[in-house]
Amino acid sequence: MFVPTEVLTIVISAVAVMLSFFTCFGWLIQRFDRALQQSAHRMEQRIDRVEHELGQRIDRVERELVEVKVAVARIEGPQRRLLTAH
Repeated sequence: MFVPTEVLTIVISAVAVMLSFFTCFGWLIQRFDRALQQSAHRMEQRIDRVEHELGQRIDRVERELVEVKVAVARIEGPQRRLLTAH
């Protein structure tokens, strides 16, 4: 069976086009995945930094609140009585 040259050329060209299409598509997916991973890594670092800063801020507010509670307790507490010598 003889295959004409034109048909063979068209088949080879179609295979080459399909192969290049799938290769480019695979490269695009790989690049997108890499960019997504980098973005996720940067987001995780930013969240960790914000979490750390927020934790420090909450600790400072907690200490200040304890100091305010102590000050209010001293103001509202019972009157100090002076001991008198008999």
